[in-house]
Amino acid sequence: MKKLSFVFIFFVVLINAQKLTSSEISIINQGDINSALPIYQTTDENQHKTLLSLSTEIDPLDKNTATLVKRMKESLLSTDGGVGIAAPQVGINRKIIWVQRFDKEEQSLEYFINPVIVWRSELQNLGPEGDLSIPDFRDQFYRSKVIQLEYVDLKGQKYSEIVEGFTAVIFQHEIDHLFGILISDKKEKEKNDSYKKVDAFKKSDSVTR
Repeated sequence: MKKLSFVFIFFVVLINAQKLTSSEISIINQGDINSALPIYQTTDENQHKTLLSLSTEIDPLDKNTATLVKRMKESLLSTDGGVGIAAPQVGINRKIIWVQRFDKEEQSLEYFINPVIVWRSELQNLGPEGDLSIPDFRDQFYRSKVIQLEYVDLKGQKYSEIVEGFTAVIFQHEIDHLFGILISDKKEKEKNDSYKKVDAFKKSDSVTR
């Protein structure tokens, strides 16, 4: 009986932890709910704090989650060549990302709720990255060539897949955002890290995410 009670309490706590706050709901539903949300910038002190904060899981079945997912896509489409975006970049520290799937023939944009990288290859590639939230910043970064990803959709259905190449780079970049990791700070950290150098990732121009 005690074990059953503990499981129930844990489940209730987990559900409550996923609930959006009134402040988050206000941001998600501001203005026209079919339009893009503004993309946060590191040049604004308060927005920068949000970008550096940890994100938590979100309830995929909440109607506000669906609105946030839709508006994040519009925010990404409003950019000049952006290929990914994370919820902190529109002011919501929750685990949602959009990624352009260059590993699929149609190169579609897809959303991912509560994404987790459960495995990364030791083999890393070097390639250029930029960020929609960091004006005029580009640099070269090492990323795992292959990752295994787990996530859910708006129906709460769970998925697991293996991703590689440039699309894997985008996933790693966006999931970094969920941990408050920006590539400008990452570059400083990498100066003291050692990597196994491999052939550079082939991409003619840097892209922004």
